[in-house]
Amino acid sequence: MIINKLIYNPQYFIIFQVFAITISSIMIFISSFLGGRSSGLDKQIPFESGVYSYGNTQIKIHINYYLIAIFFIIFDVESLYLYLWAVTIKIVKLEGFFEGILFIFTLLITLFYLFKMKALNWQYKNI
Repeated sequence: MIINKLIYNPQYFIIFQVFAITISSIMIFISSFLGGRSSGLDKQIPFESGVYSYGNTQIKIHINYYLIAIFFIIFDVESLYLYLWAVTIKIVKLEGFFEGILFIFTLLITLFYLFKMKALNWQYKNI
């Protein structure tokens, strides 16, 4: 019974949020004083994997790389929801089954929309 009172009482959530924000702010404030600072020429040099860069570092990457990455992240996160839904299918019964089917249908509509807009087509040129 006491657990139900804790779960449905919004005051505990507000207290939790206040403590989380306070502790985070204190940690950031303390680290700004205790953290080391250094400056010099070496700080201004772009450095990656122990190799100094040479040549032109301003490489233009096509927007399709970023679009594919964003689509992958979106559909990957949605697949996690589908996994959790599949694990709890016996608990959620028929009502949860229909909601899961609706979710899958929404994913398919989104995917067909991306195909129709040619967002995944590398050969498409928007002139």
